[in-house]
Order: sequence, then structure tokens, then C-alpha cells
Amino acid sequence: MALTDFLTHTPQPMVDGKGATDAGPRNIARDRQNPDILVPPQTDHGTLPNMRFSFSDAHNRLETGGWAREVTVRELPIATKMAGVNMRLEPGAIRELHWHTEAEWAYMIVGSARVTVVDQNGQTFADDVCVGDLWYFPPGIPHSIQALGEGCEFLLVFDNGEMSENSTFLISDWFAHTSKDILAANFGVPASEFDNVPKELYIFPSTVPGPLSTQQVPSPQGPSSVKYTHKLMEQQPIATASGKVRIVDSHNFPISQRIAAALVEVEPGAMREMHWHPNDDEWDYYLEGEGRVTVFASGGKARTFDFRAGDVGYIPFAMGHYVQNTGTTTLRFIEVFRSSYYADVSLKQWMALTPPDLLQAHLHLGDAAMASLSKTKVPVFGK
Repeated sequence: MALTDFLTHTPQPMVDGKGATDAGPRNIARDRQNPDILVPPQTDHGTLPNMRFSFSDAHNRLETGGWAREVTVRELPIATKMAGVNMRLEPGAIRELHWHTEAEWAYMIVGSARVTVVDQNGQTFADDVCVGDLWYFPPGIPHSIQALGEGCEFLLVFDNGEMSENSTFLISDWFAHTSKDILAANFGVPASEFDNVPKELYIFPSTVPGPLSTQQVPSPQGPSSVKYTHKLMEQQPIATASGKVRIVDSHNFPISQRIAAALVEVEPGAMREMHWHPNDDEWDYYLEGEGRVTVFASGGKARTFDFRAGDVGYIPFAMGHYVQNTGTTTLRFIEVFRSSYYADVSLKQWMALTPPDLLQAHLHLGDAAMASLSKTKVPVFGK
């Protein structure tokens, strides 16, 4: 069944004389969103786990001042290496002072925010981040996030699939679970000074802070020499006729020692070439558009998934795949790796740099295919 038939008629799990109609209870809207699940390509084979989950299906935590929802191994069991959080803060709202045992990598989707850090040496860092900007906080380093004038929405990625944003170390939570006499002894003030400490804030409303220059807190140790934010959109992208990519890892964002990423754009009718990643699993977040991904898992196994804005994808280490734009607008997505560096292997480049006779002994390609390979010495995307 053609994709247009999915949109104009009730889709049925039938193709090329295989399958049968589905007359039972069904969610037709979901079938239309996932045509390659209902009617898989003939090249799909074998049993592979689910590698797609939408933030729209994730439980949302609503707070006064914003909300947060997450995709962890609870929602997407295959995603053991990384977890993601989608968070919204209203103007002035604060994600409470906190820290956690995982590294935190973030991409600003909408609006702007101010982030603050105090490191283990007592040095301070504060910066304002806007759409397309990143931040990275190493494990154990305390920080905060506060929305500026128009509010903000951002993506967080953590280097542990079991990590939950609902179980971070909150400053108010620690105070609430420490006796007042201990707090009094620690801070050298009367115990009554802690009568109004709340149990947990997490996300809470506040006023929009003044200009960054007016909010700096001087430290005897001085400002941090480490930059915890990065202007991704100021990077010159790697551009081709099919799209473009901006790669960020510890080479150009030195603090990001445990997370590498790429912001990829694929034009309508084009695709991110067939490739794999030799360093770690891939965690994806789709920002705009619609796309198709087929994952090749070796052993005769392959499975195809359909993605759209707000979806999370996951591709295990070294599995071959491509990303095809199946929509009418630019497909934009972020691919994230639990690694200090970004790396990919282009199938086409590998073939182009292999002796032709050796390649032909394997694949028996036509003359046009071999001629095309002779002109291909660099991958479409990569360093």
C-alpha cells in the first residue's frame, strides 16, 4: 500500500499479495503514523526490539512553573546507555538547584534560559543560552536552570538509560531531610532560621532575573576557566546537496567528555547515507519533519521505523542504518552518543576505498555502480 493510501483510506496490513485486512479493534491514527510497522518493507526480517518511543506517550510531570517528561529504559528498554528529558519552564521559572550522578547534555529548543554552575574548586560559571545552544554539566557538579523573558523548552540527555530526572539531588530535599539542629550547627545560625524550608521544589515560579552582568556572584576562587555552554549554531556546518550536519564533541566543546552529538538536517527526498557508528550506541531526538530508518542488526535481521517531531530513536552499537526524509519539509534531528568523540563509518566510502576486484567478488555490481564509487572518496557526513 502506498503512503498516500495510508492518508486517504483505512490502512490495511497487506502488500504484494501478502497479509490480510484488519477488521478488529485498532488505532487507525497510530497505524497512519507508523506505516512501516503495519506494512514492513520486504527487506525487513527477523525479530528486533522496539527502537522508537514518542515523548507524546511519556508521562508528564506538571509543576507550578513548567513540566517535565522523560524517556528512560522504563519507556524504551533497548536504550540502556542514555536517557532523555523534555522540559518546559515558564518565564522566570526555575529548575531547582540540584546535581546528579550522570553527565547532563542539553539542547535549547525554544526560548532562552540562564544556567549557573559552582564547581568542586568553588569557581563559578553563569551564561545565557538561546535556541540551538548547548550546555554540559559533569556528574556531581551542582547547577541550576532559570527561564528568561519568553520562557524556554529544552532537551536533556544523560549518559545512563536508567537515570530519572525525578530522582536528582535537590537542595530543598536535602534540607527537608536534615534535622534543624544539624542545619543550625552547619550554618552557625539559630534553628528557627529553617522553619520554612519546603520539602521539594523541583520546578517553581519566580521573577525573570536581571541582565547576566548584574547576577554574577564573585568567588574568592574566581570564575571558572571551564566553559559549560556552546553555541552550536555558530559552527560552520558540513554541507552537501542532501543536507548538512553540525558535529560537537570534546574536540570543540572540551568539557563534554562523556557526550558527543550531531545536529543533522536532511532535505525532502534525500537521505542520511547508509552508515554505522564504531564508538557507541546512538540516541536520537527528532526536532522537525518526518523520516524513515531501517536498522540492520546482522544475522539476517533488519527492522524499519517511522519517526516524526518529538520522537526518540535508539540504534545499538555498530548496527547499520540510514535516515530517509519521507516528508515535504526539512528533517532535523539530533544524534547523541555516550562518548567523548563523534565517529561514523560510511558504507559508500568503505566500498570506494576497497580494491575494485575485491569488491566485485563480493557484490557483482553493475558498471554504473562501480563508476559512481570511483568518484566517492569522502563520506556525506563525518569528520
